[in-house]
Amino acid sequence: MEKIRVGVVGSGKAAGMHADGIVNIKNASLVAVQSRSKERGEAFAGKYGAKAYQDIADMVSAEKLDMVTVCSPHPNHLEAVEAAMSQGAHVLVEKPLASTLEDCDAMIAASKKYGKKLGMVSQRRILPASQRIRKAIDAGKVGSPALGIAQLLGWRGEDYYKSDPWRGSWEHEGGGVLVNQAPHQIDLLQWYMGGEMESLYGVWNNINHPYIEVDDTAVAIIKFKGGGIANLILSNSQKPGLYGKVHIHGSNGASVGVQTDGGAMFIAGISKVQEPPKTDLWTVPGEEGLVAQWEKEDVDLFHREDPIEYFIRAQNQDFVDAIINDRPPMVDGKEGRKTVEIFTAIYRSMKEGKEIKWPLI
Repeated sequence: MEKIRVGVVGSGKAAGMHADGIVNIKNASLVAVQSRSKERGEAFAGKYGAKAYQDIADMVSAEKLDMVTVCSPHPNHLEAVEAAMSQGAHVLVEKPLASTLEDCDAMIAASKKYGKKLGMVSQRRILPASQRIRKAIDAGKVGSPALGIAQLLGWRGEDYYKSDPWRGSWEHEGGGVLVNQAPHQIDLLQWYMGGEMESLYGVWNNINHPYIEVDDTAVAIIKFKGGGIANLILSNSQKPGLYGKVHIHGSNGASVGVQTDGGAMFIAGISKVQEPPKTDLWTVPGEEGLVAQWEKEDVDLFHREDPIEYFIRAQNQDFVDAIINDRPPMVDGKEGRKTVEIFTAIYRSMKEGKEIKWPLI
């Protein structure tokens, strides 16, 4: 079979991460990039031997693209998805799927209308430590997920917000820590807890970022339809950053957890991953002694591979394989919508001062 022809929307930091991964996929070829800036687009495309375009539909049509990976700012995702799908491409979208539920629903509708696959990037699902939790839950090793706790205690300074003009505003970013930094932990939490929310009460604040409009801290309590409850504690206000963790406590008393991020938080195009993701909590009877072995495996992988390129490539590889084998991607549009539902409910809860019930429309 011929290689899947891929185009990237965007020429910023996230686009660079995806391009670095796509060029290492054997059954795919990066052939085009779209950027609204002609100069930036040509410089970006030249680095990867691709062709630059300013219009997404023109790029997909001219290059006969099979797949487009969207790395533009969140409020622009819908425009990119509709343009790419209308010309025949399947679309993988950087997290979050969108900044509003209306945009999510329009993307899902476009996927149905054009018969194209829609996926969302959530590469922390692929971490070995994250997969261990998923397998333990599926095997019944914790009973049913009863209590979930997701924490992200990181830092973003003024230089970060000045690095791109769209950061830090409701109009151009769509939100703060909830929309940009925490979707990975939110996604993992809902994935482990069953993904069907019943209600949520949340609040947010801006503790120490007076130069942005949006939230730098948020807390929420979530009830799930399966009977589980969960807590979110998310913040960009701890220098230089502490950790990101998702812990699941089961109905049988067993607990499992992943530290997805440690130390100063990774910032695309600015900093590197400081610590290997790892299994940081495991009390499944008879398996407690495996943590040391798993930590060695995780450290070895961290030092053997570039962790950013490795897992971003794996997510794009999954989407390429989904196209070839005509199967759903690892995280499809409906699944990606759930993260947007959660941060939308937190914003609504804060605004209305009450518990928010599902379904969210």
